[in-house]
Amino acid sequence: MITYSIRRSLLIIPTLIMITIIVFLLVRFVPGSVIDVIEAEMAQMSGTGVVDRAAVERELGLDVPVHIQYGRWMGFLPYPEEGFSGVIQGNLGTSIRSDKPVAEEILNRLPVTLELGLLAILIGALVSLPIGVFSAIRQDTLGDYLGRTIAILGISLPAFWVGTIVMLYPSLWWGWSPPMKFIPFTDDPLENLGMLVIPAIIMGLFLSGASMRMTRTMMLEVLRQDYIRTAWAKGLSERLVIIRHALKNALIPVITIIGLQLPLMIGGAVIIEQIFSLPGIGRLMLTAINQRDYPTVSGLNLFVAGFVLIINLGVDLTYGFLDPRIRYT
Repeated sequence: MITYSIRRSLLIIPTLIMITIIVFLLVRFVPGSVIDVIEAEMAQMSGTGVVDRAAVERELGLDVPVHIQYGRWMGFLPYPEEGFSGVIQGNLGTSIRSDKPVAEEILNRLPVTLELGLLAILIGALVSLPIGVFSAIRQDTLGDYLGRTIAILGISLPAFWVGTIVMLYPSLWWGWSPPMKFIPFTDDPLENLGMLVIPAIIMGLFLSGASMRMTRTMMLEVLRQDYIRTAWAKGLSERLVIIRHALKNALIPVITIIGLQLPLMIGGAVIIEQIFSLPGIGRLMLTAINQRDYPTVSGLNLFVAGFVLIINLGVDLTYGFLDPRIRYT
């Protein structure tokens, strides 16, 4: 287990390097540059959009080839005045728009996205696991058909569409809309949860569809195994057979599905946080892309990629605890 964990951890490094190269190049291929955005803002504010592009490029470090910009951002090459100061040295760069360190921006907004994501995953699991198990043990009954219908609806209805409907129609019909001013958990836990519970339910229902289908499928497969028949023959109660013998072995693919949903959770948070005015990482990403804030976009993608790779490693390691037949050698 230890050797496997070390080997998998070391493989994360080249994966992250490839991700940094791809993200660093792609964000610069987006039509329009940060200087174009600055010119448009100046034209809107003062009526003139004329800027010294060469001076701005020198100030932002955009006056050198892309490979040199990448080397400086990663910390392989020195800056003219600052020396070596990049990702390797623990510096994700400075935001072009806010002039704050990117790491500080991420840490300030991370609790909001983590709280929203954890609530969504918790709600998704509380919905998908019981309904999936019930559909399996009551196969081809009315409850099974109802559970499968809920799963299909969860997969089919996009979270951003449901979020827009929740924001729009209650305000038109009843004059009610979810609270828009974010309140940190440390200031008022109840108000904070009250603001996050609606977007978390929307994301949780969206994530629960695939988990529900997988839980039902795997439970049906496990329930047909010989050791389950033996457990029934020994006179064990249905609850004991389902929870102790069947569910644990059926959870391995379900945990894989939940682990693969983490990137979808981050991607969905971009739209959900924008709809519900939540100051999280997703909203920061959308704002940075619109403003062509290259250091923020690159730093955010590196952070999210590292987070997802670590979670996937954790998911792989849980297989050995759920199924004693799995050994990491």
